[in-house]
Amino acid sequence: MRAFAYQTPKGEPRVGIQIDGKNYNFTYMWQIFKELKNSPSSPDIYFLQIIIEMENFSKTAFMEVFNTVQEMRGVQDLVIKTPIEYQVPIPRPEKIICLGRNYVAHAEEWNSDVPTKPLFFGKLPSSLLPNNGIIRFSKGIGRVDHELELAVVIGKTAKNVSEEDAMDHVAGYTIVNDVTARGMQLEDIKNGKPWTLSKGFDTFCPIGPFLIPADAVKDPHNLNMELTVNDVVKQKANTKQLVFKIPQVIAYISQFITFQPGDIICTGTPEGTLPIVNGDVVEAKIDGFGVLRNTVQEF
Repeated sequence: MRAFAYQTPKGEPRVGIQIDGKNYNFTYMWQIFKELKNSPSSPDIYFLQIIIEMENFSKTAFMEVFNTVQEMRGVQDLVIKTPIEYQVPIPRPEKIICLGRNYVAHAEEWNSDVPTKPLFFGKLPSSLLPNNGIIRFSKGIGRVDHELELAVVIGKTAKNVSEEDAMDHVAGYTIVNDVTARGMQLEDIKNGKPWTLSKGFDTFCPIGPFLIPADAVKDPHNLNMELTVNDVVKQKANTKQLVFKIPQVIAYISQFITFQPGDIICTGTPEGTLPIVNGDVVEAKIDGFGVLRNTVQEF
């Protein structure tokens, strides 16, 4: 079971779910479920983030709705028949926190030390880009790289969380491509400047296409990852290679920064980060998460 955000041909926002290869209009399914349960006070659901803020984003909750509606009146008319125009699954995160050098081989390929504590930085929410969106940048900014990452979406407020309790604060997972203006970043590092600009361009955070509930992922620390450019493999790894695991990251950062529902943590990229150029087709894949596909346009 996989959830996604999309819009209708008229541009109306919707929530969808994919079950056994079929895509369903969950927004309408939820409205039917509310009527069947006689709960008109429940909010309408046009965004995945609403479900997360309700602290009700789980495979169990989705399947309760699906199974109830299927049993009571059927679901065949809820199958989405038009091509899916994916939208960003989390449209308004308060924060996007990214891990740097969280794979040993990636640190080594850039002759950098592996950090002894989680090294993190921020990426701007305005950089988010949906599946099939176009990564755009000026030819004059120099080298731009792809960075495949597992993303964690926070499900409830987390402050001073222990490692033991950290996973209880996770709503789900998705794929992120932490696109980076590498030439600009290296120059900023050389001059002691932060990475905000090189990481924060519009379109530099492709995300999606699906948001997978935490209870639908057996082990987020054992997921195969792969990124291709024009069908050629450039990055290949497994999340078991993470230096700092998800509970460590949440516990450490929440000492200083309060996570809110919908916040995104990008857990770091493995080795193989290489340039992308005009016309490239970049596909990022994680076991069971679908394919995040974006094209590149220089202007």
